[in-house]
Amino acid sequence: QVQLVESGGGLVQAGGSLRLACAASGRTFDNYVMAWFRQAPGKEREFVALITQSNVGTRYSDSVKGRFAISRDNAKNTMTLQMNSLKPEDTAVYYCAAKLYAASILRTQYNYWGQGTQVTVSS
Repeated sequence: QVQLVESGGGLVQAGGSLRLACAASGRTFDNYVMAWFRQAPGKEREFVALITQSNVGTRYSDSVKGRFAISRDNAKNTMTLQMNSLKPEDTAVYYCAAKLYAASILRTQYNYWGQGTQVTVSS
């Protein structure tokens, strides 16, 4: 099992940047595909980005491609999401998630979730 804790959310103006972090417990962090999802008020939780176990594969939603960058440090059991050129529509609670085996953009495929961190982008 793995336990996940997000940090780094906050309030930022449009065009600004934020860096989210996800700290994982356990000694098998590098067995997990790691991902970020987000959920805005009144909307379903949606995929943002993922990174594979070996750090060689990433995938992004079309809405964040070119603005966000996902990375991980398996030695430190951490994952980050660098968010640049933020827009008001990026406002949401951001969750990190983990799953074993194959990468997936489907939230139902992820077994482990953090508690979420709020990101608010003002116009």
